[in-house]
Amino acid sequence: MSRNVKCGLIQCANALDTNEPVDKISAAMLEKHLPFIENAGKQGVKILCMQEIFNGPYFCPSQDTKWYDIAEPIPDGPTTKLMQELAKKYSMVIVVPLYEKAMTGVYYNTAAVIDADGKYLGRYRKKHIPQVAGFWEKFFFKPGNEGYPVFDTAYGKVGVYICYDRHFPEGARLLGLNGAEIVFNPSATVAGLSQYLWKLEQPAHSAANGYFMGNINRVGTEAPWNIGKFYGTSYFCNPRGQIMAEGSEDNDELVVADLDFDMIREVRNLWQFYRDRRPETYGNLVELLP
Repeated sequence: MSRNVKCGLIQCANALDTNEPVDKISAAMLEKHLPFIENAGKQGVKILCMQEIFNGPYFCPSQDTKWYDIAEPIPDGPTTKLMQELAKKYSMVIVVPLYEKAMTGVYYNTAAVIDADGKYLGRYRKKHIPQVAGFWEKFFFKPGNEGYPVFDTAYGKVGVYICYDRHFPEGARLLGLNGAEIVFNPSATVAGLSQYLWKLEQPAHSAANGYFMGNINRVGTEAPWNIGKFYGTSYFCNPRGQIMAEGSEDNDELVVADLDFDMIREVRNLWQFYRDRRPETYGNLVELLP
């Protein structure tokens, strides 16, 4: 009997002008997502993920400390608590990308993972922090410090890799070695910068590691920064690296796909990449080279 798991991705444009009060913007983005979460629950989605820092704009083109006010504790903040209630209501695993406040002055780009019974399972903190071309993330985020965890949920083993992380194959491999069956990559990426990589890197990770990936990108253009168009096209890819269900470039939407997790065993039995690894030859990867 196949392990078919219905999974979902939510892509959305920013809800309010960024000149509005930060708490009002955050509340509006949360409210905008709630109908999509409800729709996912009604469709029988078992694992759901939103975009990077889903309850705000992508504020990293600025270097304005007001955006620190969007950050909240995980798991004790109000958004995680609400998502725990929704996960339990719909018997749905929810991956919740948030701006995390560890303490005043220490903030992470994080995703909380909540099981289908509403239990908080843990978090992933983004490891690789860019500081390029308007993506001034080092101003806002401390690099993650809690490894590459995989969460054993009611429906499968879930890993998370956030946005810029996807450019680094080392963590993608570690998620596979840690047992991931599906890895979610919540993102905020614009046309003209990394769009040519959007449908190369994640399918390559899936094929190299024999797992599914769910890749989420927001939509729209966010003033006043206007760094480019967030081009959506959120999609799933399977362990063969084939792209499955895909969202549009412009619309707020829920992207849903039925994923047969038995394909993981089928692909790994054919391509024995884990068996044929030679970790004893890879020592230079972790040396402090320039």
